[in-house]
Amino acid sequence: MTKLFGTDGVRGTAGSELSCETAMRLGKAVAGVACANNEDKKAKILIGKDTRASSDVLEAALIAGICSAGADVYILGAIPTQGVAMLTELYNADAGIMITASHSSAEYNGIKIFGRSGFRITEAEERELERLVFDDDWQKISVGPDKLGRICYEEKAEWDYIRKVVRSVSCDLRGLKVALDCGNGAAAKYAKRIFEGMGASCVVLGCDPDGYNINIGCGPSFLEPLQEAVVKRHCDIGLSFDGDGGKCIAVDENGGVMDGDKLLAIFAKFLKVQGKLNSNTVVSTVMSNYGLTEFGEREGINITATAVGSGKVLERMLRFGYNLGGEQNGHIIFLDYEKIGDGEITGVRLCEVLKKSRRKASELSAIVETYPQIRKDVPMPADKRGVWAENAGFREMVSEYKKKLGKEGRIIVRESGTESVVRIMIEGRKTGLITEYANNLAKKLDEVMHYKSEKQLETEKMLREIKQERDEGLSLLPELDASKINGAGL
Repeated sequence: MTKLFGTDGVRGTAGSELSCETAMRLGKAVAGVACANNEDKKAKILIGKDTRASSDVLEAALIAGICSAGADVYILGAIPTQGVAMLTELYNADAGIMITASHSSAEYNGIKIFGRSGFRITEAEERELERLVFDDDWQKISVGPDKLGRICYEEKAEWDYIRKVVRSVSCDLRGLKVALDCGNGAAAKYAKRIFEGMGASCVVLGCDPDGYNINIGCGPSFLEPLQEAVVKRHCDIGLSFDGDGGKCIAVDENGGVMDGDKLLAIFAKFLKVQGKLNSNTVVSTVMSNYGLTEFGEREGINITATAVGSGKVLERMLRFGYNLGGEQNGHIIFLDYEKIGDGEITGVRLCEVLKKSRRKASELSAIVETYPQIRKDVPMPADKRGVWAENAGFREMVSEYKKKLGKEGRIIVRESGTESVVRIMIEGRKTGLITEYANNLAKKLDEVMHYKSEKQLETEKMLREIKQERDEGLSLLPELDASKINGAGL
């Protein structure tokens, strides 16, 4: 069966990899399942989105699919992903849908689906939706004109979400000067209202979304403007949110970066002192810096690592009852307050620690001493997915470097679940050495990605020769294509 969902919902280039037809079919599938489980009442499905231009057309396609299957749609407008998750449960909806590609640029988009509990749907539920989307009889989900769904608007959604964020802390933010980079995304509509409403003085950047500038030159991947604003405007702290408002990376008063690992350490120590860190444990991922592990050993806090992905972090938290977890990218989950990471909640809770501890942000950040990490992303053609790792030469190079690093470093190579790239991460004490290793591995992997067999090269050569003869008027051969040549055993 064709695969639609990745590690973070559906994701792809808007209009091609993620087409309106796919969105319509997915909307119909979600509504079909919801209606089947609600024979006694009409199914209710919420839709939120970020600020990408393509979010509007994908929203329209989803609405068409949902209503044609007999469910009602409730529009939330531009809202952070956590808003959709939280409001799905609060409004007793059957499902919630968020249209976003998170930190990616505007040409990409995606779809995340939440169940009535507010949590992301399970992998088994994703597989069932995939079956319905790609079923040749998918149109049978449609209902007659007397049972079509209606389109409604949740006018209280904005304030219900804002109240949820404000109630996640136990103090106001008066006396703090905060710089906010909204990434020209969903947070642009909310962050300033939240932080100023709590008493903070705000400097705002990345708050003019035009549909195409989301995550461009702003947000967690482009921290320089925020760092400059924090230092020049003498802010106590800077907070940067990605496109869907799910992640938060902070900047201290000197412009120093406080990534997700440092934030996890700060929150872990704060909660432990209050006696509120469940099982004295924090959930991170294998990509977290070893400095976080050393912090845990020093402070008597258990750091347990999962595979990469917020879904894996949440799964571990739910299974063992932990209430704090997250990723190095700034996706932090406070399970006592939310069902999925929320940048605004992370931001206000960090400001709460800043105010209650009466310490500078740089002092809080210093509790974790991080090791140098070098990362490389290698583009991955579709036909190389799952295949590149079988290359003996690349595997031998990785093994050799791991042996040389020994206990003073580590190497992680994995396929991205949201982009068509393979990510290489090397961590170690010697920056020059790990940079050399990372560059060598990236070069080798790029060769693997573009490797062609002798048979493929022969075929391409023959096609070029035929084309050249035809162009010169020398060939009397009929049109040939690659599939026919390959079929002939060439």
